[in-house]
Amino acid sequence: MRLASPLLAAIPGLRHAFFTRRGGVSDGFYAHLNGGLGSHDDPAKIAENRRRMAEQMGVAPTRLLNVHQVHSPDAIVATGPWDGQKPKADAIVTRAEGLAIAVTTADCGPILLVEPNARVIGAAHAGWKGALTGVLEATVAAMEGLGAERNGIVAAIGPMIRQPSYEVGSEFVTRFLDADADNAVFFLPSSRDGHAMFDLAGFIRDRLETAGVLMIDDLALDTYSDERFFSYRRSVHRNEPDYGRHVHAIALEP
Repeated sequence: MRLASPLLAAIPGLRHAFFTRRGGVSDGFYAHLNGGLGSHDDPAKIAENRRRMAEQMGVAPTRLLNVHQVHSPDAIVATGPWDGQKPKADAIVTRAEGLAIAVTTADCGPILLVEPNARVIGAAHAGWKGALTGVLEATVAAMEGLGAERNGIVAAIGPMIRQPSYEVGSEFVTRFLDADADNAVFFLPSSRDGHAMFDLAGFIRDRLETAGVLMIDDLALDTYSDERFFSYRRSVHRNEPDYGRHVHAIALEP
């Protein structure tokens, strides 16, 4: 049901999970552990899946916390369950104990972070747009605002689409090169003319390191090629009308 980062697992008083698609009650192309509140899966099945994940995280379902992700560079601070509608953002940080902050993905990059001395945690959703526009830097800055030291932050990069599976067009490459010519290192030629293979995980790692986060673990798992995971791009290629979403969470134990 869940995978762990060895770096994060070695930190006392911390619980985290990169959930796979196994261990839930959904079926069809949502099988099985679909946690995507924005999907068209049966809401009762999503609720049961999230209850199971919350149980694994040691919290009540209402304390498994997501934001309304919009591929932005925005990170927000959580002090408890949302009062009303979920805020729009792509990262959450907190120092509240017994609160599992989470992101949902289905090819984009989930990053879980902790600064053990200050007991501050973060969860970031980094697709190409969020990573390019600064969601990782915003997450680190928000953690600093709660007392974290950025050179003490430990980060884990979870399952996402990897370079051998991530073909992009020339306009995509141009966008990254216009931002920084050095981004060329994250692209390899594709077998198709006018296309390239993008290293999202490598780009995420570089942005974290540039932000001063040097203790980084990468699970090196590809959501597209590995059937244990949901994949937006794989679902599109199979002409499926929707796709499941993973939940990836981190919590400070009381």
